[in-house]
Amino acid sequence: MENEDIKICILRIEGTNCEMETYLAFERLGVSPELVHLKQLTGNVREDEKRDLFDYHCLMIPGGFSSGDYIRAGAIFASRMKSTLRDTLVKYIKEGRPVGGICNGFQVLVELGVLPGIKGVMSPYPDAVLTVNDSARFECRPTLLKHENSCAFTGRIQKEKIVCMPCAHAEGKFIFDSENEEEYLQRLIDNEQIVFRYVDPKGKEAKYPWNPNGSIQDIAGICNPEGNVFGMMPHPERVINQYTNPDWTRSKSPNGDGIAIFESVLDYIKKV
Repeated sequence: MENEDIKICILRIEGTNCEMETYLAFERLGVSPELVHLKQLTGNVREDEKRDLFDYHCLMIPGGFSSGDYIRAGAIFASRMKSTLRDTLVKYIKEGRPVGGICNGFQVLVELGVLPGIKGVMSPYPDAVLTVNDSARFECRPTLLKHENSCAFTGRIQKEKIVCMPCAHAEGKFIFDSENEEEYLQRLIDNEQIVFRYVDPKGKEAKYPWNPNGSIQDIAGICNPEGNVFGMMPHPERVINQYTNPDWTRSKSPNGDGIAIFESVLDYIKKV
């Protein structure tokens, strides 16, 4: 399969605002991304606007503030997806097709129950939450991420490599409820589901501001047990080009650290 044969569904509703950056990241690699509204998948549009999720090789949920982040960040988007596309999504994931969520997209995947995937492909209720940052503020800054374990979206990133990607969120603190915290966290570790951790400039445990939200164990990104569903809070689509990295003058590469996320999922698609 050539890159031009690969179709990417970038799903949006009212309030998403990072879909074009995600679109352009894939377009730069020569694939065929499409901005698709949720109503196009549910059939609540004209016949010529309807879309079938299985026509796409990858589903991406971009960042933003879907439905104004009312109730909880990503909760309304997730509820609408679960109520109309549950069986379709479960089948899509079971087939091993990649599903990625960035920032608000990560929040949606957690609210859907497909991440961290503790109780099967889609848990009836969320097993975790991305809640308000410890600072109680919107945090927007470069973050350093250590690649802990590989998944469909990180195959091109060397294990333990530290990359730089910006965060921009008010609700990025990844936690479990206190009753299940120890058990669920151990499952993530045992199943190698922790993909990225925030670190400080020495590559060590991150404290504020290097961990911008207070996530347990400095978690910045996770995958499901099978590795084909992935979510992260920082924005790789904003550092496709090296000149958008804060240290761009020190690098001779034209690419930013974020490009590897998109290249990796294309490699994965070609293998499955």
